[in-house]
Amino acid sequence: MTRQARTCPGAAYDLGYHVVWCPKYRRLVLDGRVKDRLEELIRARGGEHGREIVALEVMSDHVRLFVKPYPKNSPSYVASRFKGFTSHHVRAGFAHLRSQLPTLWSRSSFVATVGAVSVDTVRRSIELQDDRVPTGGGARA
Repeated sequence: MTRQARTCPGAAYDLGYHVVWCPKYRRLVLDGRVKDRLEELIRARGGEHGREIVALEVMSDHVRLFVKPYPKNSPSYVASRFKGFTSHHVRAGFAHLRSQLPTLWSRSSFVATVGAVSVDTVRRSIELQDDRVPTGGGARA
């Protein structure tokens, strides 16, 4: 995937979040029609709020999502929006899930940022900043 910055008023950004979440008790309930409906809901929710769904995989016991969100949305906010929306709609459409589980999703999720620059590169860039700034006559921020 090539790197492509997106813009919004006052910012240019290239953010990506890898989000993973599981059903309560890691039950094997995300298959068949439930899986299809869940994928449909996640893609629809992403499109509604300008979040680009880059990759999505629904396994029987977890969901893996690579999403490029708006920069004002924190990783935990993005995860909670997908989990809350899908839980409400999936449980409404599949009565057997309401009887099997007190809630569809576990309380936790995993979120990692995804980027084209490694931690070491960023650290080195910051540490070497003073070496690259010209000395003399100009204001420094």
